[in-house]
Amino acid sequence: MQKPLILVSNDDGITSQGIRTLVEVMQELGEVIVVAPDSPQSGMGHAITVGDTLRLEENFIFDGVKAYECSGTPADCVKLARHFVLRDHRQPAVVVSGINHGSNTSISVLYSGTMSAAIEGAIEGTPAIGFSLCDYGTKIDFSHTKEYVKKITEQVLRKGLPKGVALNVNFPPKRNENLKGIRICRQSNAKWEEEFDERYDPNGRRYFWMTGNFVNFDKGEDNDEWAIANNYVSVVPCKFDLTAHHSIPILNDDWDILG
Repeated sequence: MQKPLILVSNDDGITSQGIRTLVEVMQELGEVIVVAPDSPQSGMGHAITVGDTLRLEENFIFDGVKAYECSGTPADCVKLARHFVLRDHRQPAVVVSGINHGSNTSISVLYSGTMSAAIEGAIEGTPAIGFSLCDYGTKIDFSHTKEYVKKITEQVLRKGLPKGVALNVNFPPKRNENLKGIRICRQSNAKWEEEFDERYDPNGRRYFWMTGNFVNFDKGEDNDEWAIANNYVSVVPCKFDLTAHHSIPILNDDWDILG
C-alpha cells in the first residue's frame, strides 16, 4: 500500500530543533515533504504575504526528505505546498506543524504561526495538527513528545477529523515523572496582560519593547492550561469559523437599525 503523504511545516524556521524532531517521527508514518519558513515567524498568526515577493528554495537539511524553505509566513508555506510544490502530485493526508518552541495554549492560538499552518491545512480540507512544547529554554528536550506525536498523528490518519477542524496539541516540559496521558480539552480562559517598555536607541530615538504576563482566569479542570500544569498532553479541537453563533439571535432581537 502507498504510504500516506505528510506535509510538515512550522513557525520557528526550517533549521529548528522542533521541526527536526517532528520530521523524524513523521518518517515512521509516511512519505514526508517539508515546506517551512527560512527564518523564525513566531507570533505571525494567520498572516499571508500580499505586498512582497515570495521565495522558495529547495533545502537538503533532512536526509531522504524533500524539503523547501520559504521566505513567507507559515500560512504562505502551506499554500505554496498545496498549490505549487504539490500541484502535480497527490495531496497530503495530513498537515502537521511544529514542534513549536513554547506554549500555544489558550489565547495564544490566535497569535500562533504554528497553528496558522495547521489551520490553513484545515481550510484546504485536510486533517491538520499543530504541536507545541511548553518550554522556552534554549536547550529543549523533545524526547518525551515523540511517542504522543506519533500516537495522535496515527489516530488522525486512521480516523480523520471533523471537517474544518485542526488539533492544537501542547506538551508539558520534560519533568522527572512521565507524562500522565492525553486530555481532550477546551481552550482556557486566559490572556496576556501586556506592558510596553519605553526605551531610546543610541541616537535618542524612542522605541518600545512589549513585555507582559500571562494571566489565567480559568478555574476549571477541563482546559488546556490545567492539563499542562498537571502533566497531561492537551488536545484542543480548533476551527477557523470565528462566528459567534450565539450572538446572532441576540443582535437580531435587540438592534433597532436592522432592515
